[in-house]
Amino acid sequence: MDDPDRKVTEPLLGRVNSEAASEVLDSDGARLGPSYGTLAGLEGYALPESRKIGVTGAVFLILNKMIGTGIFSTPSSIFASTGSVGISLLLWAVAGLLTLSGLSVYLEFGLAIPRSGGEKNYLERVFRNPRYLSTSVFAVQMILLGFSAGNSLAFGRYVLLAVGHPLPDGWPARGIAILCITFVVTLHATLPQWGLRLTNVLGVFKVLVLLVIVFSGFAALAGHRLVPDPHNFDNMWAIEKGDGYGGGGAYAFATALLQVVYSYKGWENANYVLGELKNPQRTLSIAAPIAVVGVTILYVLANVAYFAAIPKADLAKSEVIVAGLFFRNVFGESAAARSLPAFVALSNIGNVLAVSFAHSRVNQELAKEGILPYSPFWASNKPFNTPAASLLLHWIVTVIVLVAPPPGPAYNFIVNLYTYPGAWINAFVAGGLIYLQFNKSENWTSPWHTYLPVTVIYLLLNAFLAITPFIPPNSDWNADGYPYYAFPLVGCGILLLGVVYWVLWTKVWPRWGGYVVATERSVDDYGVEVVRYRKVPIQKAAALRED
Repeated sequence: MDDPDRKVTEPLLGRVNSEAASEVLDSDGARLGPSYGTLAGLEGYALPESRKIGVTGAVFLILNKMIGTGIFSTPSSIFASTGSVGISLLLWAVAGLLTLSGLSVYLEFGLAIPRSGGEKNYLERVFRNPRYLSTSVFAVQMILLGFSAGNSLAFGRYVLLAVGHPLPDGWPARGIAILCITFVVTLHATLPQWGLRLTNVLGVFKVLVLLVIVFSGFAALAGHRLVPDPHNFDNMWAIEKGDGYGGGGAYAFATALLQVVYSYKGWENANYVLGELKNPQRTLSIAAPIAVVGVTILYVLANVAYFAAIPKADLAKSEVIVAGLFFRNVFGESAAARSLPAFVALSNIGNVLAVSFAHSRVNQELAKEGILPYSPFWASNKPFNTPAASLLLHWIVTVIVLVAPPPGPAYNFIVNLYTYPGAWINAFVAGGLIYLQFNKSENWTSPWHTYLPVTVIYLLLNAFLAITPFIPPNSDWNADGYPYYAFPLVGCGILLLGVVYWVLWTKVWPRWGGYVVATERSVDDYGVEVVRYRKVPIQKAAALRED
């Protein structure tokens, strides 16, 4: 049988001369003339309509990244930090509203620039000079820290818990994690439609598990539980100090908000794959609000359920997932309670599916710009008309993070590091939108408008996320096995590494090699994107630059 994807891409290579001329720039952003360099690579990108993602698929792409293990475990530490039932619930609701402010910013950018790549495109639109500096910073952060090691390892741990393994950690868990990421990357590369179908199925499953928790919580409030009434909603706004909870002060409250906000991470996932959405502007504007509002409601009600069945001291000191304690208090040692680790494991692999799918598209977009070493390879869609090479890059980084660090604080440090630099990236995106809206010379327009107070709220949120980790805690400065300031310092170092890479890529390597790599992106008569890579000698590039 003929490959339907091949029918779209084969005519492409014979039609390159019929394309409209496009602006071609070298790595310094200088325009090159119509005759330049040696053709070093040519790639066409065409996605059949049957492979594009509709509203339902986009909703589950977001849901699967947002709902990981956080809602099943984080509520314990949130209550332990605040010592108040009411404030804990309020933080989950406030974090949902803050997430919606970020979503509004990303909707304005995404609907105006409906291309895959997410923040890459938004930063390039705002910070155009020096050319590719913002892209290089984002690229280093995304490739080095955009791995799926955390949820892959959590999948391995919960699989071992589900089968009753005595030591659900160490190398057995890492081995299962490697199998997990290998399965996911292979599925997305070779059978992309089945990868999306599995993502949708697991998204439905996650929602059903949370709905079971929510309605079981309603039953617990009505008295249907196997433990005495914990009376957690009596004087719920009181800030108490008890066995394992409360007394942390302002720092503890700030840390609690930071943890809750990170539990909502993933709402921007569809922005990374806009080029693969059906009618991307309509799909994003419908799917993203549905996903974020739905997750916010489920998160708040799930926390209500936990407080309805778990005494405060047990909740604060829980060393198992909170949802497991909840199930035992409501259902006893039933099959449903014992199977919860398997449920969480499935939730983890759903997250890995969503992250791998989206981040591979971002890696490919970066390669299309010629930013990565061996860009034509990483940008290729061969041999399955999927970003198999970019998926391989995601797999390589994830496996390195899974295998290289020793167990303990060093490993946890690396796995958790990916969240921090993103706060700086998001802050620059929010500040950039304010600049575009108020600088008339930018001629900024978008089908979606974010009001200034909403953008400012999102900007301040990310400033809070970026600055808070530098504040000394009230307790041990080395409580996590490393100084508290190591986490933000290394995160900022990753961003500065992007600046170093930009200098090497645009200044040092071209002078050593004697040429620059210029990329040409255009669209042919069929609507297929074509990317050419050309090696241009430095002397010739200088002669061909136009004022």
